[in-house]
Amino acid sequence: MDRDEGYFGPGSVSWQVHREVTVLFGGARAMLMQAAHPSVIAGANQTGMYDRNPWKRLQRTLVLQYALTFGTREEAHAAADRINDVHERINGVDPVTGRRYDATDPALLLWVHACLVESALLFERLSVGRLDDLGRQRFHEEQMLAAELVRLPRDLIPPTVQELEEYVADTVRSGELLVTDAARSVAGLFLDPPSDAQWRPILRVVARLAFGTLPVEVRAGYQLPHRAGERAIRRATFAVMRAARPLLPARFRYIAPYQSWRRRRRLDDPGEPELSRSPGIRP
Repeated sequence: MDRDEGYFGPGSVSWQVHREVTVLFGGARAMLMQAAHPSVIAGANQTGMYDRNPWKRLQRTLVLQYALTFGTREEAHAAADRINDVHERINGVDPVTGRRYDATDPALLLWVHACLVESALLFERLSVGRLDDLGRQRFHEEQMLAAELVRLPRDLIPPTVQELEEYVADTVRSGELLVTDAARSVAGLFLDPPSDAQWRPILRVVARLAFGTLPVEVRAGYQLPHRAGERAIRRATFAVMRAARPLLPARFRYIAPYQSWRRRRRLDDPGEPELSRSPGIRP
């Protein structure tokens, strides 16, 4: 086995958060938050991301994102280079707001990064619940390194989890966000997944959790009706996830890159522990 386990490695909080399938579900929330920024969705539309085979494009994006966490250093840099190369070609004028956008703009990179980190921490708390405050802060600081690989300067990132959450809340309240028709088309991918979408049977459940955990202002922008008892159902769903998680087989609990690592590790050294627990993570 190649012992280069990347920038984070099995002892990192990033591995222990990003390996969870239910944290991956939080990526749907992050995407909806990102799409609510008109400059971000304008850039995505420029690439035609949602025009043809949107789910295959989203899967490729996930592969690149998870390479930053689970890949070797060489794989992480290759993934970051591909992301940066795409960003360098995305710029123009948003036809809705008339504003110029540039995917290399640090302000846009910060919004995209903050949505990913905040959503991952939210879904970890709601569906797993193993991180304490120290673990949450360690995850945030580790993800700053991933952000630097895609050219977001570390000094622009709020230094604590609380400040990151305040930045997201302030942006939501600022009026800078605008849920356009293009953003609603992203929402439609979750509400009515195409027939070739992987995990199609559960995507509607994921969508309900993603939409239900959006800030009130963003959810209103997507014009989704509020159904009686929805909050109670959502709480019950997360409670079931937390209770059932330890009982599930690994193939249902963990994402594919982490499962691949587990298989390699067992072949390489059957007696070696699967994963050491980092400070900040409860048993």
